[in-house]
Amino acid sequence: MTDCRGSIYARYVKRVLDIVLSGAALLLLSPVILLLFVLVKIKLGSPVLFRQKRPGIYENIFEMYKFRTMTDARDADGRLLPDDQRRTVFGQMLRRTSLDELPELFNILKGDMSLIGPRPLLIKYLPYYTAEEKIRHQVRPGLTGYAQVHGRNACVWEKRFQYDREYVEHLTFGMDCRILWKTVQKVLKGSDIVAPGVLEDFDEYRKKQNADAGLPTVSSGSAK
Repeated sequence: MTDCRGSIYARYVKRVLDIVLSGAALLLLSPVILLLFVLVKIKLGSPVLFRQKRPGIYENIFEMYKFRTMTDARDADGRLLPDDQRRTVFGQMLRRTSLDELPELFNILKGDMSLIGPRPLLIKYLPYYTAEEKIRHQVRPGLTGYAQVHGRNACVWEKRFQYDREYVEHLTFGMDCRILWKTVQKVLKGSDIVAPGVLEDFDEYRKKQNADAGLPTVSSGSAK
């Protein structure tokens, strides 16, 4: 099987395109981003941006930016209400249209992410990947990816990681173009979107798998 990570496109051209395209997108979409910033602040409150540490290339940790999609509503004791009680119609619209992910263009410009690549998942998942699944971290995580155009959030975990590995091992300019085009189509159609909380967290999913198989709860290695 051919590994394309050492190709000229993967090593040099892809990063240049990321800088050019993310910079151009930020300029063109700046009115939309500014409008969303104001609307999020009015409808959902501050902070406007949701910031979370995620593993990037080679599992190096970076801070990912998104527009917040839930309120900070709390109970009488000051504890955050369950997610389903903090969601709003506006927040769900942001998620459905993927507009909440526009701030990730800054991550792409900085070099934390790429326009195309495996989606950055949670740090707590790191100890639960198999050696083959860890291959997804050999490239920069993406705003969209091969797994997303084959089901977005609707794929089961093993299938998502299979797509991520196929992407890393067959990374080409043509493949990135196809993924970008399919992403645009899916966003416009609003297809293959699963509401937050429907999919089981990967760490819990893998713990159950390991328990059923009589294997250790956590694979070798630890989260950074």
